[in-house]
Amino acid sequence: MTRADMSDYSQPGQSAAGKLLIDGDQISACGDWTLPYYHALYSSVTAAGQDSDRYQTLNLQTLGRIDTAGAALLAELVGPHNLEQWLADNPQAVSRETAALLSAVATAMADQQPLPAPPGFTLSGLVRDVGAWVNELYQLVVTLIGFIGFIGQIIAALAWTTLHPRRWRMTAFVAAVQDTGLNAVPIVALLTFLVGAVVAFLGATVLADFGATIYTVNLVAFSFLREFGVLLAAILLAGRTASSFTAQIGAMKVNEELDALRTLGLSPIELLVLPRVLAMMVSLPLLTFVGMISGMVGGALVCSMTLDITPTQFISIVSQDVALKHFLVGLSKAPIFAFLMAAVACLEGFKVSGSAQSVGVHTTSSVVQSIFMVILFDSIAALFFMEMGW
Repeated sequence: MTRADMSDYSQPGQSAAGKLLIDGDQISACGDWTLPYYHALYSSVTAAGQDSDRYQTLNLQTLGRIDTAGAALLAELVGPHNLEQWLADNPQAVSRETAALLSAVATAMADQQPLPAPPGFTLSGLVRDVGAWVNELYQLVVTLIGFIGFIGQIIAALAWTTLHPRRWRMTAFVAAVQDTGLNAVPIVALLTFLVGAVVAFLGATVLADFGATIYTVNLVAFSFLREFGVLLAAILLAGRTASSFTAQIGAMKVNEELDALRTLGLSPIELLVLPRVLAMMVSLPLLTFVGMISGMVGGALVCSMTLDITPTQFISIVSQDVALKHFLVGLSKAPIFAFLMAAVACLEGFKVSGSAQSVGVHTTSSVVQSIFMVILFDSIAALFFMEMGW
């Protein structure tokens, strides 16, 4: 930039658009360096660049008003440290308020640490990343081995109590069945009823384009007998009961009740885990049956209201077109899902450390892992049954 006519800025503080004038090694800030003129000033500062020696010939006599935006541009132009030095060498060059503002902005910008540049590809970085991946894989394998070992302990305790009927904990088992099964019937029935209605609505909407709305009955029956009945019941039990198992056992560990049981010569697996696992394996098949019936009732209601398919006709189509094997396929998955969910929930309870926060963390982990295990094994079972033609 070249020297411009500076007559418009002869009066400091006069309201005028801010400008940057450069003549040789002299820098002059003219007019108002405020936010409304920031864009133009930023372009001028960017074009001028930085020169660490220019602060020696900085001229602010024609500077009008200035705010933090303008002060930041000025500090960026000459450098924060150079601006501070210039203010110290020229205490009377600007007003006290302007000097205080410039000093505060320069100090703040000088204290800022530049963002580190993104690391490029290096051999050490590659080794570090590979090490992190291997460590994560190792932790996953350790967790899986621990889970398999815990399942082995449950099976061993079950075999031992089967050979010694006097060691059966019938009271704990019945109480767990009531908690996991009977008390969960209303929510399972309501949810599956609503989902059955939704599936029927979707089927009627899609199949209407093909003139095949009668097959909505088959869609509802197949989906709930094979998948939705057991899947919805298992997910509800994972959120309702698995979390309860983890919280109960975790609270006992926090209160050192598990240590007391071991001191008395009692096995926590036999006393706490086994009744819950067996109760879950009894409750989930029953809830699955309730979910199947409720889902089809919801579908039958929608078919009756929107497709003029009477409940009698609905039952007749199901009995003629839907084989018994679909019901058995869906019901056969329930005990497996129940065993896995109960094992995960109890294991997470034993992992709790001595704090309430740990109880919350492992309770959340129990629900997530249980739902993940259910969906994973349901997918594997679906592929297996498809290959077997069942």
